[in-house]
Amino acid sequence: MLHVALKELAYRNQDGLEVTLLWDACSNEVSVDVVDQCADRQFRLPIAGRFALDAFYHPYAYSPSSESSSGLVAEIASAE
Repeated sequence: MLHVALKELAYRNQDGLEVTLLWDACSNEVSVDVVDQCADRQFRLPIAGRFALDAFYHPYAYSPSSESSSGLVAEIASAE
């Protein structure tokens, strides 16, 4: 039997934007999955635990493609 380590901690769906906060029980890592149906875009953000809720509510602020967040993404990636 396949053991799935990812646990859904939070989910929201509004105006074509689906955001899911996930926790990997095996590695203790947190990520945010984003599906933007309006922009036809989807991505997963590995995120430091202390930024998890903020990234859940503001995923584009943490997206590597966001021009204003390039320094923040590097800081977050090295935070843990």
